[in-house]
Amino acid sequence: MAGAVVLVLLVGGYATWLYFHASGQIQHENVISDYPGRPAQGKGTNWLLVGSDSREGLTRDQQDALHTGTGAVTGDTSRTDSMMILHSGSNGNSLISLPRDSYVTIPAWTDSTGKQHKESKNKLNAAYAFGNAPLLIKTIEVTTGVHIDHFAEVGFGGFVKVTDAVGGVNLCLDKPIQDQLSGANLKAGCQTLNGAQALAYVRERYADPLGDIGRMQRQRTFLAALAHKVSSTGVILNPFKLVPVLDNSLAAFKVNDGTSLGDLYDMFQNMKGVSDGSGHTVVVPIATDNYNVPGVGSSILWDKTKAAQLWSAVINDTTMPNLPAT
Repeated sequence: MAGAVVLVLLVGGYATWLYFHASGQIQHENVISDYPGRPAQGKGTNWLLVGSDSREGLTRDQQDALHTGTGAVTGDTSRTDSMMILHSGSNGNSLISLPRDSYVTIPAWTDSTGKQHKESKNKLNAAYAFGNAPLLIKTIEVTTGVHIDHFAEVGFGGFVKVTDAVGGVNLCLDKPIQDQLSGANLKAGCQTLNGAQALAYVRERYADPLGDIGRMQRQRTFLAALAHKVSSTGVILNPFKLVPVLDNSLAAFKVNDGTSLGDLYDMFQNMKGVSDGSGHTVVVPIATDNYNVPGVGSSILWDKTKAAQLWSAVINDTTMPNLPAT
């Protein structure tokens, strides 16, 4: 009896320590704020998940090894490499890719010097380049009508650390992938990708005839597989794995103020649900994938009618329209 009591106290003490330890690893930023005309909170929960091209924490040698280019060592976060909305509610979980070249209206904004800029048309990726996460979130909310509840961002270095911390992620490839620019050199079949291989996998696009569409497919596939690995019993029930996974994962993410450890746990669980057959993975319906705009370049135009159906389903937490999972 006494031994059982001691065991309960030890387990309870460890759980309490782990909660406060993990909570202390989370990086918060004030990136979501109210503004006149902001969409009202809808049904369900919406995360904006962003993969940035930040090289923060990577040395020049590591940048070369990971084929990330020559961004500033201490954090050049001027562009987004991927953008997705994770919606969870009574009709399951949906992971929706937002093409970074989407041609949208960027709301008026004020830069770091105090200079005011008028509303303009540009690629969605430009919103992050102009005003970082706050302007990107506002642009997406204004464009879609979807209220963003939580935000999470991870850079190149953090992505690699998270993948390596869980011991790699298992994926099955239909065909080999080779791309000199991303560094991808993967064989066909089922295999475990380490951090460097995973980064090359999700960034590869030039050797893919589908370009960014194919890359978005791989990003969604990998994130679902990563969430499944993070929440597996082999990680959760093993403190020697769980603590380093939490340390590397939580330290790699930047989230909005007010996001708790419980919120992040729910996010990973919902992401896991995308891959178990009950969720949806889609890209915003596209009308034209090569819309050339002078001064902006080749852009993507959404299919207004189908996109409106998609965002209506997200806002009202209704059944997702029958859209291709591209």
